[in-house]
Amino acid sequence: MTTRIELDTDPARIDLDTVWTFLSTQAYWHRWRSRSDVERQISASWRVVGAYDRDTGRMIGFARALSDGVALAYLADLFVVDDARGLGVGKSLVREMIDNGPGARFRWMLHTADAHGLYAQFGFQKPDDTYLERPANPPAVLPVAPA
Repeated sequence: MTTRIELDTDPARIDLDTVWTFLSTQAYWHRWRSRSDVERQISASWRVVGAYDRDTGRMIGFARALSDGVALAYLADLFVVDDARGLGVGKSLVREMIDNGPGARFRWMLHTADAHGLYAQFGFQKPDDTYLERPANPPAVLPVAPA
């Protein structure tokens, strides 16, 4: 696997098959979403970043964000495919999304059960006492569709 990574914020370049395959078979979060749900979420996102192998053009990572476009953003669905892990793709995606884009001065939020060390490198920390959240009540988890 090459370490030459290309980042692109063009929504038209996102490989929806790669995103759907990862989110429906490997992600531990929101596996109850249908492919149609995922595609709607991507198309409604404020910003997307794809990571691509520069030599082959294959998409190897993804992140999307929601935002009011002024002061607040939420980082979602960030992943790196298995054979591209350990090459700095995750760091590159986070940096491009939050530091190099139009939301560099925003307050950023995310939910994650892992990769806390990665996100801490970009200033993410546990919220203070002023942050409240109403958790979602998602539908029951659907069986994972075959890839």
